[in-house]
Amino acid sequence: MENRKRPLDAGWSFKTPEKRPLPDPLPDYMQWGAEETCQYLRREGLGEWEHIFRAQNITGVALSYLVDADLEKIGIKCLGDRLRILHSLRRLWQIQADSNKVFNDPIHGHVELHPLLIKIIDTPQFQRLRNIKQLGGTYYVFPGASHNRFEHSIGVGYLAGKLVQALNERQPELLISRRDILCVQIAGLCHDLGHGPFSHMFDGMFIPKARPGITWKHETASLAMFDYLVDDNGLKPVMQQHGLVLPEDLDFIKEQIAGPLNTNTVKGKKWPYKGRPEDKSFLYEIVANKRNGIDVDKWDYFARDCYHLGIQNNFDYHRFLKFARVCEVEGQKHICTRDKEVGNLYDMFHTRNCLHRRAYQHKVGNIIETMVTEAFLKADPYIQIAGSGGKMFTLSTAIDDMEAYTKLTDHVFEQILNSSSPELAGARQILRNIICRRLYKCVGQTQANEPMTVTQENIRSWEAELALSTPQTGPQGVTLNPQDFVVSVIAMDYGMKEKNPVNNVRFYCKNDLNKAIMIRKNQVSKLLPEQFAEQLIRVYIKRTDERSLEAAKKHFVQWCINRNFSKPQDGDIVAPELTPLKASWSNNNEGEDGEDGSSEGAHSVQVNGQKKARTQLFK
Repeated sequence: MENRKRPLDAGWSFKTPEKRPLPDPLPDYMQWGAEETCQYLRREGLGEWEHIFRAQNITGVALSYLVDADLEKIGIKCLGDRLRILHSLRRLWQIQADSNKVFNDPIHGHVELHPLLIKIIDTPQFQRLRNIKQLGGTYYVFPGASHNRFEHSIGVGYLAGKLVQALNERQPELLISRRDILCVQIAGLCHDLGHGPFSHMFDGMFIPKARPGITWKHETASLAMFDYLVDDNGLKPVMQQHGLVLPEDLDFIKEQIAGPLNTNTVKGKKWPYKGRPEDKSFLYEIVANKRNGIDVDKWDYFARDCYHLGIQNNFDYHRFLKFARVCEVEGQKHICTRDKEVGNLYDMFHTRNCLHRRAYQHKVGNIIETMVTEAFLKADPYIQIAGSGGKMFTLSTAIDDMEAYTKLTDHVFEQILNSSSPELAGARQILRNIICRRLYKCVGQTQANEPMTVTQENIRSWEAELALSTPQTGPQGVTLNPQDFVVSVIAMDYGMKEKNPVNNVRFYCKNDLNKAIMIRKNQVSKLLPEQFAEQLIRVYIKRTDERSLEAAKKHFVQWCINRNFSKPQDGDIVAPELTPLKASWSNNNEGEDGEDGSSEGAHSVQVNGQKKARTQLFK
């Protein structure tokens, strides 16, 4: 071993390498005069145009605002020359940009974000999202689903940048500017600022019951919260320093989140957006795609939610990024993908449906959110939140004041649970029941033959019908009341109600990258769904004793018979004496092939007075 050691003599030693001097940074281009601008053009090999820049007195400040139309207006007629100049200006901004901040995200790896995005993240309005669970009550069913809106929003901002930059690199003729990229990233980052406690429970269940006279969604609050964030933290000058043009870019950011700001557009005006002209229409399909639902918001929550839920994600957004192109469709530019990707898009929407069925609409998670909503409704008048001007707001009115709404997060659950106020006793007891797992019980799930428009009045009448649907046999001495039942109607679809969202996607072939085509379902596979939406009707009982639960299940089966709804999956087990009373329920293959259980083309025969299917083997 001794012979293997290298002798430490005077002629050999370790030496720490010296630091190489960094190249001198370019001076801040915002301070340049017209002459410094011309010097930069010469360094970039664009000296032939310096006389035009000098004649127009274009300084460093003006460089941030230059777009293709401006260059054409000042006399640079050739598109190729304009693209060269714009490319050099983008390089200048990249050189001059402050160093980006890097996040280590479990989903996307090392995420690099622009300094302006960091300024937005480091505000109380954005940090609030750390305390709002991404999946609300689902966390009480899936122990890993503890992630919050905060990390999801960072992921969406990152993916928005990835998609717009991929389009820019693949198609420089789209003339996507630095401003465009930054605005798209900000929209992705801020799209969920308006979520309330327990996320979708707040705007989907609590607010409709607490304030039935208003139409309010979290996107509405996202716009108001974004305005409040910008004003409260003095970000307008910072945005301008980074090259944004106000108020135009603020409008563009908000339009990406919630659609056109002015729905009462001028009659005959085709393009409803103010932030960007119609030739940039594809930019509105990145964060919240109103056209077909394929957007970076879904990409992040598919990957993130599946990771935390322990469910396999079958959609790979990296592949979409590789094939995304902008093509012209009926006079507008839309994001398209390769024709061979159509099957993957059906998989994406199937993944969405599976997540709803297995997690988001889980029967236990849903009833927990129903119970939390009941607790919040009881506590609503007694929770006081200070808002602007010292005015006090309740849980349901805090949405009217962003200063108050900033203080409203999931912590209100613990605030009620740990309170000693006698006014909160009823709400406190409901939350204690959740903590101790004394939950309302699901007595069954069914479906109507046709989709129905269901109102709160319908649900109340159904709860009354359930109480009156007393079967002839069942537990004696158990009386159920309408208030003992909870009816929940759930819409399951591919994101566009009964429509097939892939019909709104356009594709291109490798032989012609610029021609957009439509691919119909029957061109893809015969195994794809025939319908793209369904309604599930779930019934819960608030009583938890065994006799009441047994009676409620029989009431439910009888109600399904009376209503001509589908047979509950466990109907033959919980009410074997009732299910034979309905003729169409007696066939085990009911609804699989034909309405009466018979296969198409088969003959039916009478056996012992019942209709049976006889398969026709030969024609």
